[in-house]
Amino acid sequence: MDDRHALKMEAMLDAVATRPGVTSTALREQVRDYAQRLSLDASADPLNVPPELVAYVRNVTFHAYKVLDEDILSLQKAGYSDDALFEITLSVTMGTARARLERGLNALQEAVE
Repeated sequence: MDDRHALKMEAMLDAVATRPGVTSTALREQVRDYAQRLSLDASADPLNVPPELVAYVRNVTFHAYKVLDEDILSLQKAGYSDDALFEITLSVTMGTARARLERGLNALQEAVE
């Protein structure tokens, strides 16, 4: 990936994590980083991710199609609004996408060498 694409990708990731939202910048960054680490190592430590979000982040990272209404209702009962859950989900997908992109680019680089 050339530099202009890398810069655009980083700008998009930065915007998702740092622009004003209903969730804190810190939470979005923690969720994004955890999803990225999970994508590379399924035993990654959730570090500062709130405990009620850990299973949700893992589920979206590995099996997004298995997220159930009950999962969302449980998080809503824990105090997360629909907007907060959207931001959290988007942060998870950004972390997962970054990890997959890195793996793909590394594989291409290894094939060239």
